Amino acid sequence: MAAGGPINPPTRPTRWALGLGYAGLLPFVAGALLLWLLRGEAQGHVALALSAYAALILSFLGGIHWGLAMRQPAAATAGLVWGVVPSLLAWPALLMPAFSALVIHGALLLLSYAVDRRSYPAHGAAAWLGLRFRLSAVAALSCFIGAAAH
Repeated sequence: MAAGGPINPPTRPTRWALGLGYAGLLPFVAGALLLWLLRGEAQGHVALALSAYAALILSFLGGIHWGLAMRQPAAATAGLVWGVVPSLLAWPALLMPAFSALVIHGALLLLSYAVDRRSYPAHGAAAWLGLRFRLSAVAALSCFIGAAAH
């Protein structure tokens, strides 16, 4: 591709995207499991780690919208605005008790999927919604199950 040429993402998730996406679920699932197995101070550290990871993933999900907005400048404003919303909502939750933050992060993961479900088709990325649904469902469920361990 020539410098400055168009960016054409794959029309559907590649094997690499699938593998990396599913690998990204490991901290969610392991964190939720550990929250049920551990007690005391260790449990609090795991809850904070899981909450921080969820906030990090939410920031990544928002960043996808910036990338999409760069591809279609005519529709850029909504993508740029939404691109910062997950980060701005996830960050203050990190200042809360970790078990409470997990509930907020789980809800934000579901909200992010709902926004993606509406916006991806307009960007030619509808084929990614199946993967997004599976990843979001497991991540959010892990947050909720982890929060319930408290």
